[in-house]
Amino acid sequence: MTDTSAYRVLARKYRPETFADLVGQDAMVRTLKNAFAADRIAQAFVMTGIRGTGKTTTARIIAKGMNCIGPDGNGGPTTDPCGVCEHCTAIMEGRHVDVMEMDAASNTGVANIREIIDSVHYRAASARYKVYIIDEVHMLSTGAFNALLKTLEEPPEHVKFIFATTEIRKVPVTVLSRCQRFDLRRIEPEVMIALLRKIATAEGAEITDDALALITRAAEGSARDATSLLDQAISHGAGETGAEQVRAMLGLADRGRVLDLFDMVLRGDAGAALTELSAQYADGADPMAVLRDLAEITHWVSVVKITPDAAEDPTIAPEERARGQQMAETLPMRVLTRLWQMLLKALDEVAAAPNAMMAAEMAVIRLTHVADLPSPEELVRKLQNSSPPPAPAGGGGGGNGAAQGSTGAQAVHHAQQRMASNPGPQGQTTALAQDLDAALARFPTFEHVIELIRVNRDVKLLVEVETCVQLAAYQPGRIEFVPTDDAPRDLAQRLGQKLQLWTGNRWAVSLVNEGGAETIAQIRDARELALKKQAE
Repeated sequence: MTDTSAYRVLARKYRPETFADLVGQDAMVRTLKNAFAADRIAQAFVMTGIRGTGKTTTARIIAKGMNCIGPDGNGGPTTDPCGVCEHCTAIMEGRHVDVMEMDAASNTGVANIREIIDSVHYRAASARYKVYIIDEVHMLSTGAFNALLKTLEEPPEHVKFIFATTEIRKVPVTVLSRCQRFDLRRIEPEVMIALLRKIATAEGAEITDDALALITRAAEGSARDATSLLDQAISHGAGETGAEQVRAMLGLADRGRVLDLFDMVLRGDAGAALTELSAQYADGADPMAVLRDLAEITHWVSVVKITPDAAEDPTIAPEERARGQQMAETLPMRVLTRLWQMLLKALDEVAAAPNAMMAAEMAVIRLTHVADLPSPEELVRKLQNSSPPPAPAGGGGGGNGAAQGSTGAQAVHHAQQRMASNPGPQGQTTALAQDLDAALARFPTFEHVIELIRVNRDVKLLVEVETCVQLAAYQPGRIEFVPTDDAPRDLAQRLGQKLQLWTGNRWAVSLVNEGGAETIAQIRDARELALKKQAE
């Protein structure tokens, strides 16, 4: 006779049924056990954490523990539900009339909460407590939260609320203050590997430790993700699963080869790096995954450089661990931080590019060419220790035409004079300062600035300067003035920008509160008035 029983995925088949089965949540389990033992069960709980850490599972275990009556039917609330009484079996199968689960993502409104509020006044039909489990509670609307507040603060003795959420910050503080909060942690790698090995043994599957480490790293602390990936890996490997099958399944690159690529990038060997990237791509690695692995290695090596104990990661093979420690000892932190920033930018570019492989290749080329750039400290040291470059022999190669030759000879002669009088970086700085002073010397007085504005035919600026600027101090390249009451607010900024545009040098134009003379327009009007009086 054919077996028609449906296959259960490993994530459901090995779902914890008691607190003893929960892994990686010791603090929460200890708190709940003590609360049950002392008969101090809160009226509301909120479970928060990333996906797959056991929030809804914990809620169901709490509901079973509250309503378990034991195999003999005389038991009380316990943290070790029997799993065989009518309440335990009904809750496990999701058909208990007094334990109601609601998905807040699809029941967000006040009307949905009003149904709960109306039903809490009635006692449980058969169980000890009515338990309301609301998953993804942060999806409730503001009105729904407000409608629930009073009932949540003073519920009937026979009612318990258990909330689960991945976004605890979106839950109002007024709701959180009425609940006991438990933060479910990511599962530690050692604990996760042990859990996966236990499940694989129970399933009779052969899977290597390296493959389990890859699955653990990909799961990022989520037990559900890890068991789902294990289920897929067992099917992919047909009973015997190794690291290569898991890499192919996840589209990952060999971590050892990623370390090789990392080393090529740091050596600045663009050709070898592109060849290795193409080989990994041909073997099925996703370009985005390769760059993400490079960023992960950069972060890991940086952390190991600061905290050597971080190298003891069970998800990393011993030989890879040794290579990472060696890199941490030799690579300066400035190189690692620069590489990290460039990889973050490269990941964004690959995600937005029409061809991910092309974008990844361009990113690798950029990384290899930046790898051998000197640091700012080295650059300053080289400049300080460098001697002036020798004067070129002849008038320059390849020039054709008398004008070009004459210009080149003049430039060489000028450069030789400059280098002879100003050797080294300090001399170059002095020469620049002298050039700046010479350029600004063309404007010894403020009247020369007015004439410059007039020559450039900026009538608006000319009128504003003549009527709104009460000059307080002037020297070539620097102007201080007191603005009149009707002066435009951006007059100083625009005047500085225009002078820089016309002279090629930066001008410091600033406002002061006192010490300003009369405006040019006032001086001109006073002079005209005096001339009229003399004429009379």
